[in-house]
Amino acid sequence: MIIEVIAIRAGDVEAACKFGADRIELVTGIAEGGLTPSAGLIERAVRTASVPVNVMLRPHSQSFVYGEEDYKVLLRDLNVIREAGAAGFVFGALTEDGEIDRAGLERVLEEAGGLDMTFHRAFDEIEDQEAALRTLALYPQIKRVLTSGGKRPAPEAIPRIRRLSRLGDEVGLPILAGHGLKPDTVGSFVASAGVREVHFGSGVRENGSFDRPIDPERMRAARRNLGS
Repeated sequence: MIIEVIAIRAGDVEAACKFGADRIELVTGIAEGGLTPSAGLIERAVRTASVPVNVMLRPHSQSFVYGEEDYKVLLRDLNVIREAGAAGFVFGALTEDGEIDRAGLERVLEEAGGLDMTFHRAFDEIEDQEAALRTLALYPQIKRVLTSGGKRPAPEAIPRIRRLSRLGDEVGLPILAGHGLKPDTVGSFVASAGVREVHFGSGVRENGSFDRPIDPERMRAARRNLGS
C-alpha cells in the first residue's frame, strides 16, 4: 500500500517522511483546493524529503479551465518544479464542456520531461469518468489518477471507485483514492474499494484540521490499519 500525504509547509514534509508517508503531495493554498507552492518551499521539500515529492501545478483556484496566460504561468512553474528536482507534479485541466483538455495536457507533458504526473481531482468534475480514465491511460507519463469517485468524499463512493480501480488495472493506470479518508477506517475502505494507493490530507493531522501539524499517532494508525 502506498500512502500519499499532503504537505503545506517544510515541517509537514519532515513529519510525513518520519511517520510513514510513501509520497508527498506538496501544495499551498489548501483552503482553495491546493495551488502551486513557492520555489523556496519546493526546493526545501525536495532537499528534506526521503520519499518522492510531487508538486501541485495549479495557477489559480477559479476553475480547471486554463487560457493562454494561465499556461504561460504554469509552464514556467513546471520548469521550477523540474529544476528543483521534484519527482513529479500534480495537474489537471478541463475544457469548458467539462472534458479533459487534451491539447493543454499534451502541452504540459511535452514540457515536463521525465517527471511523472498525477491527474488530480479535476477528474471528479468529469461526468463520464470511465471514458476519461481510458483517455488518460493513453499518456504513459500519467502514473495515477487522484479521485474520490465524484464530488462526494471517497467513503461515500466506494462502488464507483471500485469500478474505476478495476478499469485502471485493465488499462494500466492506478487509482489514488482520496478525500475524506480517516486512519481508523481506511483499512475497510481499501478492502472494499480495491485500491492500492491512498491520499491523506486533514485526516492525518491533529484534530483532523489542516491548520494543525501532522499527528504521529494518526499516521501510525493509518499504517497499522493498512497492514503495513
